[in-house]
Amino acid sequence: MNPLSIEKRNLVLRTMAKLVEQERNEIILTNQEDLLAYDGSDLAMEERLKVDDKKVDEMILSLNQLACQEDPVGVERFSFVHDNGIKVINKTAAFGTILIIYESRPDVTIEAGGIAFKSGNKILLKGGKESLRSNLKIVSLWHKALEENGVSKEWVEYLNYNRSEIQAFLEKPTQKVDLIVPRGGEKLIEFVKAHATCPVIVSGRGNNFVYVHEKADTDLALKIILNAKTSKISACNAVDKVLIDSKLPNFEGFVAILIEELKEFKVEVIVDESLKSFEDTETLQNEDIWYEEFLDYKIVIGTIDSEQNAIEKINKYCGGHSAVIITKDDKAAQEFMDAVDTAAVYQNASTRFTDGGQFGLGGELAISTDKLHQRGPIGLQHLVTNKWYVYGEGQVR
Repeated sequence: MNPLSIEKRNLVLRTMAKLVEQERNEIILTNQEDLLAYDGSDLAMEERLKVDDKKVDEMILSLNQLACQEDPVGVERFSFVHDNGIKVINKTAAFGTILIIYESRPDVTIEAGGIAFKSGNKILLKGGKESLRSNLKIVSLWHKALEENGVSKEWVEYLNYNRSEIQAFLEKPTQKVDLIVPRGGEKLIEFVKAHATCPVIVSGRGNNFVYVHEKADTDLALKIILNAKTSKISACNAVDKVLIDSKLPNFEGFVAILIEELKEFKVEVIVDESLKSFEDTETLQNEDIWYEEFLDYKIVIGTIDSEQNAIEKINKYCGGHSAVIITKDDKAAQEFMDAVDTAAVYQNASTRFTDGGQFGLGGELAISTDKLHQRGPIGLQHLVTNKWYVYGEGQVR
């Protein structure tokens, strides 16, 4: 398909925002059918599945913000004039066709689809069976927005495939696919990586860590840990592990208060051997739990005896997503932030900010835990490749 002008892309996005507002009640009612059909076996998935007025507001805001952003395609990144007069320019370019495979979240059909479309790409969407009704409803609005602006419906397609059909498509696509972005749990990501025959951006697991340094403000530490753990347990930017420095003043008092506060939120608290004397906790039985992402009201708390050991433990077990140090010592914080191998590192703030919107990107396609071609939240400006334009007047080499 021929490229769409930025004016046409923006018109489609603004039309889509109006249609989502007009169809607000229908979207929510359709989503309720999905919710009623879901067996509730996974709390995080159920939370991600739900669409309410707040979610619809976020969808509309995302579309309108995208329509206001600069065109990420055709941006000059480099230019060079050769001694022989040839002019060389490098510009950003659309990937072509992007397949987004995701679980549960109908808002991805809007936000991720919108970001990929604004970046000049054709979109293939493959959501989970649990959100099929919601996704088909939203895709029908995409098609209406495209048609109203004289654009082919082929720019946004929904692949209503079962597991074996999507596996066959990944292994031998029936149309050109330039990039695949899986958004979901580890099983989905492993499935896509095992069968895909084109590049994959891994929107990986969280399993995020907070390290409470010996010079931490403990009131601040409590506030951050509780927010990072309990504000949205279904988010990949929630915290799962807390390491507390044994040299922290009033160490035992802080641990006791932290456990008590977590219990008020009905969080299951698992502790290492050093903390097994604390009441209302379970002692971890297997070190492999340090690798796990919970997406649930569950947390592991352990003792650590130095910043260096905290860094080593985080780098061994974390998912490469986010890590926090809580400390008043800026030098120690900088050393920690430089050494920890995660996409986002924090001093004295919640991991819940690892998000494209919160980072000023105006939304995200995914949060990549890979290092190529982009790490962390993938926004509009990252969802492009590049292309070389060379202008000559008959020069030969």
